[in-house]
Amino acid sequence: MIEPKPTTAYRYYVLGILVLVYTLNFLDRQILGILAAPIKKELDLSDAQVGLMGGLAFALLYSTLGIPIAWLADRSSRRRIMAGALAVWSGFTALCGMTTGFWSLFGARVGVGIGEAGGVAPAYSLISDYFPKEQRARALGLYSLGIPVGGACGILFGGLIAEAINWRAAFAIVGAAGVLVAPILLRTVRDPHRGGYDSAGTPVAVASPPRFLEVFAILAKKSTFWLLAFGAAASSVCGYGIAFWLPSFLQRSYHLSLVERSWFYSAITLFGGCLGIVGGGWIADRAGAKSRSVYPKIPAVAFLIALPCFSFAVNMSSLAFAFPLYLVATGLNLAWLGPILTAVQHLVPAHMRTTASASFLMINNLLGIAVGYYYFGAVSDALKPYYGDESLRYAIYTGLGFYVVSSGLFLLASRTIKKHWVE
Repeated sequence: MIEPKPTTAYRYYVLGILVLVYTLNFLDRQILGILAAPIKKELDLSDAQVGLMGGLAFALLYSTLGIPIAWLADRSSRRRIMAGALAVWSGFTALCGMTTGFWSLFGARVGVGIGEAGGVAPAYSLISDYFPKEQRARALGLYSLGIPVGGACGILFGGLIAEAINWRAAFAIVGAAGVLVAPILLRTVRDPHRGGYDSAGTPVAVASPPRFLEVFAILAKKSTFWLLAFGAAASSVCGYGIAFWLPSFLQRSYHLSLVERSWFYSAITLFGGCLGIVGGGWIADRAGAKSRSVYPKIPAVAFLIALPCFSFAVNMSSLAFAFPLYLVATGLNLAWLGPILTAVQHLVPAHMRTTASASFLMINNLLGIAVGYYYFGAVSDALKPYYGDESLRYAIYTGLGFYVVSSGLFLLASRTIKKHWVE
């Protein structure tokens, strides 16, 4: 018997819960950026160590464990996996506040990465099964609002709590919030039929769950997948790196207090990020039906515009003039999410989407987070003898070159995507 399609109200309720979980995902992930200065001072760390702790510690198992977890999600309950993952990463976030040195905090951040490995790919698959294909870029774009909302909340509340109490309390409080949301997800979200909105509305019948090698064999033969994955990874080196290090840059180059930089950068992250994500998804849904090449072209153009915006912003002596440039650049930096995530979903049949998403995320995050966080910190340390407290400014200049690489790869993908698209 074919299960009736969910009501519009319930579909958007599920999307709302998933956005909330993704918000907590990025809140727990990004809070380290605003707390980097007090942590660095108390634990006596270098920029490179902070970059390793924020990037490699988190990304190593976050990226690689995403594959087996996605494999499991393609053959079992996606909501149960996500609820368990939320409880795990929130618990380890709270544990970060109890650490006493580099290695103990490094280990706690590894635990956060282990939990968050099960939080995103299953959600992409759920959204693709709750929304028809002509609405998926928009729905995935709305889901991705968890990135700027979570990032902004992590920056703002992390900074305010740290100022009012200390950085340890900030980790404990935001971690506890995730533990409370996990049972709501588990009890109120249902797993829909896989592919229920594909194949003329008939749920996909799968004789046996797909094996990882079977899914990867399909992806590996498609140059579009590699171009999209490495294009996103190149942009993420810059995007994640700037997002993590900009609060420290505002402290060193503009001498903003913890509260001042929390308000300033959270506003940029929230408003710029939301406009970019919604706009990118909306344009992709409108134009993508006429030409599949639009999906990678949108971020290719966005990054080429974001590059000079970021460059001028970090060179401004006045933050009042820099603010709108940061706002535009942050929006353009995140405009890729709706279009590219939709494109990845359509490179394989419906029952393989979770594993395909995890394969994409592994490349994107392993390079983007691990390299991005460390790159800017290491370059800053290397340039410190020459530029002092301004070394982060010059590290940001060099990192913007990754946008050029990303744009080139996405433009190449726009030429191959049509032949690799699976309806």
